Amino acid sequence: MERENFGNRFGVLVAMAGSAIGLGNLWRFPYLVGSYGGAAFIFVYIFCVFLLCLPILFSEVIIGRRSHANAYGAFKKLAPGTKWKWLGVASVITPIIVVSYYSVIGGWSLEYFFKSCMFEFTEGATQAELGSMFDKFITSVWPPLVGHTIFLLLTGLVIIAGVKSGIEKFGKIMMPMLFVLIIVMAVRSITLPGAMDGLVYLFKPDFSKIDGEVCSAALGQAFFSLSLGVGTMLTYGSYIKKDENIAASSSYTAVSDFIFALIASCAILPAVFAFGLNPQEGPGLVFQTLPFIFSNMPMGGFIAIIFFLALIVAAITSSISLYEVGVAYLVEERHVSRKKASVIVFAVAWLIGALCSLSFGPLSDIKIFGQTIFNFFDKLSANFLMTIGGFLMVVFVGWKMSKSDVFDEFTNSGTLSANKRIFKFVYFMIRYVCPIAVLMIFLSGLLF
Repeated sequence: MERENFGNRFGVLVAMAGSAIGLGNLWRFPYLVGSYGGAAFIFVYIFCVFLLCLPILFSEVIIGRRSHANAYGAFKKLAPGTKWKWLGVASVITPIIVVSYYSVIGGWSLEYFFKSCMFEFTEGATQAELGSMFDKFITSVWPPLVGHTIFLLLTGLVIIAGVKSGIEKFGKIMMPMLFVLIIVMAVRSITLPGAMDGLVYLFKPDFSKIDGEVCSAALGQAFFSLSLGVGTMLTYGSYIKKDENIAASSSYTAVSDFIFALIASCAILPAVFAFGLNPQEGPGLVFQTLPFIFSNMPMGGFIAIIFFLALIVAAITSSISLYEVGVAYLVEERHVSRKKASVIVFAVAWLIGALCSLSFGPLSDIKIFGQTIFNFFDKLSANFLMTIGGFLMVVFVGWKMSKSDVFDEFTNSGTLSANKRIFKFVYFMIRYVCPIAVLMIFLSGLLF
């Protein structure tokens, strides 16, 4: 059976950008910016994305296109008979873990979209009441499970349709819409009275706030947002045709991801300051603080609908890429149909996700290394598996693959003159700088 590819350059870009742009931008990035000093965090984040993580993104895409195989098959093909196959195993398991708890948050987004459509945030409720609404929802049994199930089903339906007819077509429609939605909200947010303090917080750095914890958080966010170390970009890279410029596609992805994260922050934090609220609210910023803002903002009911619709779209585009890794493995290595593979991944992700969802309620007393089930899987994947996976992938490209093979992929057999000019620098970063820097920041993060 002939392996599918993305149809054209725009299809590659929207698929890769869709993988990168997700809850990491709309849910995670703004609350981290709020928690770690605003512009100081953004400054470190830019460094992590473009100097450390972009070469890692190049590496993952190079592995994928060179092997033209799934995350496990890539290492089996490029390093046969070696222990690198275990990186392939981890690259299949990790995204299934991530999509499991990711879909729980996706289910919360669906619930809050329906609440916004019913204009439940426009009745002047207090912040405490809206916070209680969220707590009551996530600690219940069935409503979060239903949302988790619907979200995974929506993801699975796109996956079943295939690479070109499902993933690529969905991205072409949804990614432009997503940017329009978040820009509309950002414009409304920065025009609120008092919003200027939020913009100052975002764009005027206080470098004294930068420490090891900030650097570790910024690197972890960069990995999470760019979907590094989990096999998603490797898998998408395997669907890229040989005449596509993977350096350009990867760079556009990183730029799009950063711009969207910045716009999302402009949509959220100026509104937080405009209403005199604490930007350091943490993960509850989107589901507890924002509904209060919407309930007090002129036209807040409609802005709430726009925001939570954008949140759903962003979540699904990323969950598709995570879901696809497991499906590609089952189709190519276990020779099952795409439909059957989608059902298998759904079943595994649903079960883990259900445990994560219930850990806020009936299973809240169950602890793994002192963490709830949800927090355990979140920290395991974001703080360990993704970072270690990205570290090993860049080591694989820099030290296991031949330099000529890397050059061949990066420059399209020497036909891309601009890529040829920067290859020495990129290869130096891949081989020496990125592994050392990522390892140092990872180890420093263990101290916090």
